[in-house]
Amino acid sequence: MKAMIFAAGLGSRLKPWTDKHPKALAQVNGKSLLERNILYLQQYGIKEVVVNVHHFASQIIEAIETNDGWGSTIFISDESDEVLETGGGLKKAAHFFKDEEQLVIMNADILTNMQLDQMIQQHKQTNALATLAVSQRTTSRYFLFGDDSKLKGWKHEGTGEVKPAGLDTSGLHSRAFSGIHVVQQSLFAKIKQEGKFSMVDVYLDLCATENIYCFDHTGALLLDVGKPESLTKAASLFF
Repeated sequence: MKAMIFAAGLGSRLKPWTDKHPKALAQVNGKSLLERNILYLQQYGIKEVVVNVHHFASQIIEAIETNDGWGSTIFISDESDEVLETGGGLKKAAHFFKDEEQLVIMNADILTNMQLDQMIQQHKQTNALATLAVSQRTTSRYFLFGDDSKLKGWKHEGTGEVKPAGLDTSGLHSRAFSGIHVVQQSLFAKIKQEGKFSMVDVYLDLCATENIYCFDHTGALLLDVGKPESLTKAASLFF
């Protein structure tokens, strides 16, 4: 099984670091976020990883080459011309996964000790098109799931916006997305969007007709390392 790490983002929340560096190379106790996630995937036998690059792309490529991929084989999906967001980035990298039945996707700025093998096992057992790692935590945007753990929609707590529009949210369970997915290779053929778009929109378009489940890892350590203060917190949690 291969994985993809989204490392192309501008990392605007992590300024001033990202004024001169890519977010994925921000350091936690002497190891970059990218290195930590490559080593995390290795724990579960995943040693072939696609990394997309845009912001200070050359620095990421140099770090990978200098460190021999930290023991993994790394493929670069180059988005230097235009950052494509998560959906567009995954679609551009589709050719790397043509021989894979499933793949793991994760954001470069997520640190976790979630049991990825359990998530992969659930994904296979449920015959899901996609399985989304979620937990019960406070955020502004939530995926909404039914009692059967299937994705039904999305809600923005701040604005009250709901997708799809008109969705009856009563009885649905709000969960915060953790930026980790397990998906079938067959998902690529179902992505109708072009150019720059989010995977959130892909899942919301497909959830009425496809099996998109959540994997609730509430209780596991998870940190979105998107702001300078979160780097300090990460240093006290990840050694």
